[in-house]
Amino acid sequence: MNNKLTILLIEDDMIEVMKFNRTISKLGHPHKIIEAKNGEEALDFLYKKDRLPDIILLDLNMPKLNGIEFLSALKQDNELRYIPTIILTTSNNRRDVLECYKIGIAGYIIKPLKFDDYVELIKRLLEYWSSNELIKG
Repeated sequence: MNNKLTILLIEDDMIEVMKFNRTISKLGHPHKIIEAKNGEEALDFLYKKDRLPDIILLDLNMPKLNGIEFLSALKQDNELRYIPTIILTTSNNRRDVLECYKIGIAGYIIKPLKFDDYVELIKRLLEYWSSNELIKG
């Protein structure tokens, strides 16, 4: 692994947040995790533009501002639009997948049910993005 990532995790389900943090801990990754409970909270954080994340992991089904609404707002900002955003969701709805790629996501991942599969998926995801050349703000 090359880069220590700053990851914005946008997830309203606290069990999923704990699962993600447990996975990062289990993998021994030094990544910094910033948590937002919904798209509105995430945009408030991002619009300050003082600590931009390297990547965003986004759930689709959230209150206040759902994932697709968040993506639409993100992609309208000339600086924020370049942050790689990966959907991490339980939704395998083809319409959601197509809409997200149309808006400009970097990937769409369906959360596996088994924890070991989830750990392996997050491991591969973070290895990939930590070896990428990212735009640093």
